[in-house]
Parts: sequence; structure tokens; C-alpha cells
Amino acid sequence: MGEEPFDKPRLAINRVYTRRGDQGETSLAGGQRVAKDGPRIEAYGTVDELNSFLGVARATAGKVAAAEPRLAELAIILLRVQHELFNLGSILATLPEDVHPKQARVTDAEIAQLEGEIDRMNEPLPPLRSFVLAGGSRLDAELHVCRTVCRRAERACVTLSRSESIPPEAVSYLNRLSDALFVWSRWASHVTGAGETLWEPNRSASGLNP
Repeated sequence: MGEEPFDKPRLAINRVYTRRGDQGETSLAGGQRVAKDGPRIEAYGTVDELNSFLGVARATAGKVAAAEPRLAELAIILLRVQHELFNLGSILATLPEDVHPKQARVTDAEIAQLEGEIDRMNEPLPPLRSFVLAGGSRLDAELHVCRTVCRRAERACVTLSRSESIPPEAVSYLNRLSDALFVWSRWASHVTGAGETLWEPNRSASGLNP
């Protein structure tokens, strides 16, 4: 068997609270104490938020898969992405000088995998003639929430990169993931026959009542 690319976690979580964060500081992976509202914490905190929303979407996909088995594939993909986001959070929580060669991270392989899935799952979809509004189905809406949180995580990483060093793959991965989430929302609507809600500018109050 081949060697695993990353070290397995070495954790022993016995106490949930430590009281060490009561003064508005937290620890990075290397032990450095930093403000909880710093740009690095904002970046990996938003990635963590995205991971939680993906868990909601994965649970919905798994439930809907009972009626539409093709969604089981999406649930599997979302679980993989959750692991990848935790890897991304690991590297963002670590200063460059403390990064271990075998520490979990996202790489070009993860980005290429997303690109392949985008192309494959976008292929059967009809061309868009307008922007899509979230809400065609519960899963569609949840994936759009994931997409917008992913965009915020990407912006947070760009902000962090202006003052501190982060791997370039971090921004690239989140950029591709937001595109993938858009395609996955459309693909899920397509395979379930839920339909899509398209933006119609004249459906506004002023548009309906000129």
C-alpha cells in the first residue's frame, strides 16, 4: 500500500472549554496567541462556516437520494469537499514557518478534481438565459448559500494574502469550489426535475407597476 500523503491528526480533545479565549484571543496551530478578529482567524473561520453549511446540504442530498439515486454521487462529493475544507483550514491556521511538509492542505490535485466535476456535471445542463435565484428546491437553496459563503471565504483569503503569506492554492481552490457549487445546484435541480427560478428584472415592484 502507498504512503498516505498527509499525517493523520494527533488530537486528544478531552475538554471543550479552556477559558483561554475569554480575553478575545485564540491560538494558531503553532501556538501563537492572536486576536480572534484578525484576518487569519477570519479566513479559516469562514472556511469552517462553509464546511458546516456543506454538511447541511450533504444531509439534504442524502435524504433526497432515496427518491433520486443520482444525488448519492453529490452527497459523496460534498463529503470529500468537507474533508478538503478542513485541510484548507489546517493550513490557514498555521503560519508559514510552522507548516510541516506532511501537513494537510489543498493542492492542484483538488483544484483539478473540481474542474473535472464542473465540466462533467455542467455538460447536460441547458444554457442559461438569465441569472439563477436560489430556492428552486431546498437543496438548490442550500447549495447557493454554500456558494455565497464560499465567495466570502475567498474574499477573506484575498484580504489575508495582502498582509500575510498563504498558499496560492487556497484562493484558487475556493474560487473553483464556488463555481462548482453553482453547477451542482443546477445539476441537482436538473436531475430531480425541480426546475430553476430565473431572475426577471420586471418582477420587481417598480417593474410590475410602471
